[in-house]
Amino acid sequence: MERSTRGRFPAFALAALLVIGPAGPATATPDGSRVARGVTYRLLEVPTGRGPARLHVVTVDLDRTGVSVGLLYPSAVAAREPLTRLAGERGAVAAVNGDFFNISEEQHPGVPATGAPVGPEVAQGRPLKGAVPTAQRFGWTLPPGGTVEDVLAGGFDGRLRLGRLHLRGTVDSPRGTVPLRGLNQYAIAEDGIGAFTPEWGDTPRARAVCGTDLHRAAPCSSETFEVTVRHGRVVSEQPEPGSGRVPDDAVVLLGREAGARHLRGLREGDRVRVDYRLADRDGLPPRWALGASPILLDGRPLTGQDASRREPRAAAALTGGGHTLLLVATDGRSDDAPGLTMRELADTLKDLGATTAVQLDGGSSATMVTRDPSTGRPAVRNQLDGGERPIANGIGVFVR
Repeated sequence: MERSTRGRFPAFALAALLVIGPAGPATATPDGSRVARGVTYRLLEVPTGRGPARLHVVTVDLDRTGVSVGLLYPSAVAAREPLTRLAGERGAVAAVNGDFFNISEEQHPGVPATGAPVGPEVAQGRPLKGAVPTAQRFGWTLPPGGTVEDVLAGGFDGRLRLGRLHLRGTVDSPRGTVPLRGLNQYAIAEDGIGAFTPEWGDTPRARAVCGTDLHRAAPCSSETFEVTVRHGRVVSEQPEPGSGRVPDDAVVLLGREAGARHLRGLREGDRVRVDYRLADRDGLPPRWALGASPILLDGRPLTGQDASRREPRAAAALTGGGHTLLLVATDGRSDDAPGLTMRELADTLKDLGATTAVQLDGGSSATMVTRDPSTGRPAVRNQLDGGERPIANGIGVFVR
């Protein structure tokens, strides 16, 4: 089974660090502090029409020896954990939450939400999942020009880049060769076949055949079929999506509509080859990647961004020609913490020196953690909207 990523990610080009807010100067609190070698934290107040919003900023010197950035995720794609636990398990000195995810399933009673993220995900060069169909995404409206395939990625050269990862794969069997339309996704494209690997976890796969390419809330498909392929041969078949962890030497193929009809024609013992990769147009593979939508490009906020709805926000940006990373999160919803509109977030990051920036999941998911010097364990820095929410993934900062 091919498990390669061949996407190239054009390097961020970014400007020098400034400290100015969208409606005037942002003021820094006196508790700016060193988190670890090459990593600092500070709290800013950003003026808004509803009073100052508090912005928590972790600054990472990417040129510092021993400093790196990577993906944080639970032991499975379809799982969630609090950011403090994700950071603690991996030894991250700082972290921010990541992609939007399949958080609820009120439209499909009896079908459990998977917790799996919306966009592509890559860890240690391994493709973990592809992007769900656009209409099946959770989260706020995509920024202008954004797609579900947009990612923030780290290359094997240590540089961070913005890219767009597309799933390219095939299923080759005695029935012919057909495209693979999903990889460890909570939603498979209509008429498609999706692959589930051990990385998915033991969460039921039922959600993957619910909704359509146009409507997330559409009913689950009534025409499904699933086969398990082990050592290149079909070893079992069943008409409904299953559950339980996929064996290490196997892959489960789940089809809906035309995809189900194709799989139904297979028999136990048939040879099946499944190949897939997450590809960018230029071919350089990422070491890690997660879904993230651009809100600032070439030093300019994208036009058409919402300028009225203030929410808790989280984002990542680079400054200094891509040599410095900023991880940011606002305080949660409260009378004295108004949050930011998407346009205010983009303007603020521009004023902080970024020429490229991406939005991450927000609302109750917006979480910033740094290592507590007194305990050595990760502690939440921002005021949360409720308790700490389990999330699908995050961006971690590591110092060795």
